Amino acid sequence: MPSRISRGKPPAKKLKHSNYRDALPALLRDFKGRCAYSMQHHEICGVLSMEIDHFDPTLKGSRRHRYENLFPATHHCNNAKRDNWPTAGDRRNGLRILNCCEEEDYGVHLFEDPDTHLLVGGTPAGHYHIEVCDLNAPHFVRERRLRSTLKHFVEEVPVTVSGDLDDFSDKFNRLRKHLDLLIPPIPAP
Repeated sequence: MPSRISRGKPPAKKLKHSNYRDALPALLRDFKGRCAYSMQHHEICGVLSMEIDHFDPTLKGSRRHRYENLFPATHHCNNAKRDNWPTAGDRRNGLRILNCCEEEDYGVHLFEDPDTHLLVGGTPAGHYHIEVCDLNAPHFVRERRLRSTLKHFVEEVPVTVSGDLDDFSDKFNRLRKHLDLLIPPIPAP
């Protein structure tokens, strides 16, 4: 199954504990400016709230800072996930953090309830991922609800324009651009 993220070239210099944060521009490029877990855009949460998460925090030495183990994450997701990693017993029961660079996560393991805008897990891994990354934090639910409301308005509500069509078109395009920055639509279960 294809992954949600396709990584580009890593930074040229070797990443280590002292400089792995220099990979943030490349990570934002590869993840299209979004958190690997919540999909919140850095223009919504603020670029200063975007951090680098070590996907597998159990890796040691130089493997820990390899580009493939680094994911952009909002401060909220990074803080929620911290060094949480499923135990061997958890993994035998299908519990794991989803790797959006290796698999499709949203629409396979994670779904959005269209009425509550809460994420629901479709698999044990999905449930675990939502819980560990705190993906149903109130601010994420509000953003998904806002995206749904704006999407409905932009795509389905008929509009009658009186007055300056260029002014309306400019405002509509700005609304569409803002909508594109919100957490993208997530399939329903």
